[in-house]
Amino acid sequence: MNIGKIPNDLLEKLLYKNIGKKRPEVLIGPGIGKDCGVIDFGDDVCVVSTDPITGAVHKIGYLAIHISCNDVVTTGAKPIGAMVTIIAPVNTQYEEIQSIMEDVNLAANELDLEIIGGHTEVTPAVNQVLISVTALGKIAKKQLVHPGKVQIGDDILVTKKAGLEGTAIIAMDRRDILTRYFSQDFINRASRFIEEISVVKEGLLASEFGAHAMHDVTEGGILGALWEMSKAMNKGLAVDIDKIPISKETREICKIFDINPLRLISSGSMIIISPEGEKLSKELSKAGILATIIGKVVEGNTPLVFQNGEKYVLDPPRSDELYKAINYRE
Repeated sequence: MNIGKIPNDLLEKLLYKNIGKKRPEVLIGPGIGKDCGVIDFGDDVCVVSTDPITGAVHKIGYLAIHISCNDVVTTGAKPIGAMVTIIAPVNTQYEEIQSIMEDVNLAANELDLEIIGGHTEVTPAVNQVLISVTALGKIAKKQLVHPGKVQIGDDILVTKKAGLEGTAIIAMDRRDILTRYFSQDFINRASRFIEEISVVKEGLLASEFGAHAMHDVTEGGILGALWEMSKAMNKGLAVDIDKIPISKETREICKIFDINPLRLISSGSMIIISPEGEKLSKELSKAGILATIIGKVVEGNTPLVFQNGEKYVLDPPRSDELYKAINYRE
């Protein structure tokens, strides 16, 4: 199989065949386009999400905490705790683990989050450090945001810009290539996109504003996230992808590696479905968060995209474009 997440059609087969047991306490279980599991605790629910970092080398502790918490906040829940697993290859130095944990602690402090457990191990089973985080959040059951609330005619918004995470990872991990084309100032600016990867602020604000659904944009980029949302909602989307903001740094770096920025891993961007997109966009703007209306929820169950006046059906997400840069050799 290709590098990256298992294709959605294969994932569905695995889920349907091998996850049969159901418990009444589980309100939301696994599924395409679902970022979290949700467990019933009476008036409140516990929201749980887990994610590994496999496509980055630098700042993986920082990335891992923020990415898992981004998933949790898609339900409107505030992240409160996380468990961290670090699997390191033989000959890993103490200072490397220390640096990862310092980055974990930095991200946790930014989010007012407690590290409540985990596991650390050195093994010949891996050839680079692998970190996986399980994040937990809490929200009142009646305030839970989920795709079942989405209505035909709702607005589709995207926050910030496409490819933030992927751009930062490439700038940090492929500096050897980028220094041949760009100034140090340009590369440093792109590296600092990592500071924008949290969507907790906009997720909590959108939840309070009455958002109907949210989805963190990770592997597969914004186009992959839109396809997954359509699947999760079982509703159609009509999106003008020419309206999706992309930074100059992202565009220029993507050209070097022949990358489509709209299919590049994009933590830091959130897809929000809202019945009042214009008002929500203004509220997010007041909070210093760029939010752009890019389309609407429509009849059917097909995600349609419009580009340069042409209409086509959006394909399922493939292997993330990031791996083109990771594996790039001149």
